[in-house]
Amino acid sequence: MNIKQKKGSLVTAVLVGLLLCPAMGAEPTPKVNLNTATPSQLDSLPGIGPVIAERIIRFREDNGPFKRNEDLMNVRGIGEKTYLKLKDEIIVETIEE
Repeated sequence: MNIKQKKGSLVTAVLVGLLLCPAMGAEPTPKVNLNTATPSQLDSLPGIGPVIAERIIRFREDNGPFKRNEDLMNVRGIGEKTYLKLKDEIIVETIEE
């Protein structure tokens, strides 16, 4: 193997490593709190558009804060399939009054 081939192999190995390994030191994406999220924060979630975002807020106003992530499935238009898409991106934290 000549030097040119060794350099090519090294570059390839580095690129593959960068693609396969998670970013080092990257900050995790913060989860969206269902009890305090704005319409635009909710709209940013997978499977949630502006109409469903407004339904989530209306549900929260009418029924009080969410107690568990799974309670999101009580909102019209959010079924198990949609919930499973976004369950790792949401959190329910109680609101201090």
